Amino acid sequence: MLGPVILAASRSDRMRRLVSATPVTRPVVDRFIPGETVDDIVPIIRSLTDQGLELTMDVVGEDITTPAQAEAARDAYLELIDRLGPLDLGTRAEMSVKLSMFGQALDGGHELALKNVRPVVEAAAEAGTTVTLDAEDHTTLDSMFAIHEELRKDFPQTGCVIQAYLFRTEADARRLADSGSRVRLVKGAYKEPAEVAYQQRHEIDKAYVRVLRTLMEGEGYPMIGSHDPRLISIAQELARTAGRKLDEYEFQMLYGIRGDEHLRLAAEGHRMRVYTAYGTDWYGYFMRRLAEKPANLRFFARSMVSKG
Repeated sequence: MLGPVILAASRSDRMRRLVSATPVTRPVVDRFIPGETVDDIVPIIRSLTDQGLELTMDVVGEDITTPAQAEAARDAYLELIDRLGPLDLGTRAEMSVKLSMFGQALDGGHELALKNVRPVVEAAAEAGTTVTLDAEDHTTLDSMFAIHEELRKDFPQTGCVIQAYLFRTEADARRLADSGSRVRLVKGAYKEPAEVAYQQRHEIDKAYVRVLRTLMEGEGYPMIGSHDPRLISIAQELARTAGRKLDEYEFQMLYGIRGDEHLRLAAEGHRMRVYTAYGTDWYGYFMRRLAEKPANLRFFARSMVSKG
């Protein structure tokens, strides 16, 4: 029940100032966002890959109000890719991008976002890796899918994200599976109206399984974005039924959540990719992590009590 309240708070400037100014916040944020700069994050990348894990890197920040800020977001990703080069990780370290950071919501936003994200995708390809376009609220998805389709003409390895709680997702999954795309499936973390999205957890879980079955039986590369033990088990069974080898799909989980499970899946031979965010504009990302799972909120509350 608190999820919608927290999601509303994630867009509140007043709450942003309050949470950011609270002295006990930073140590809790560090659980989910292990650094603010590339220099901070490179040791994290080395540590995770040394443990047999893979990464998808997210430079946090979505409140873009000027073209100059969108260009700065582009440049931040280009800097990251440049720093990844000497590590020679290839696809073991990819990028996740939100098109809102590249100017999607500004005037002429679709063209601006495509213009800004293309150099990032090109640089990633030159470095031997790739980019996944994150899904945001439902009003942005037609633009995201169109940009994804355009980028795949030259960079077919470009991935995208679909959200199980949206009614449209089953049709999107069929189209993407038929096209052979890389697709990350998540439950969804934005507050969406009942007209476009399932509202009950059991409905979302059922939709997740239906969509995952479509992806596993298709021609693409499924990426299972979930921390739910039951859905992870179902995903393994669907993969076996579809005849997929261990390198023909992967699991993805957030940095700071179920770290032991990351290592367990990797030890079993699965590709296990850790979604690792960094940057100074962490507030919106942090609040959505709290909204996604009650355990995250309890962790935050306990930390505030113990450190307050």
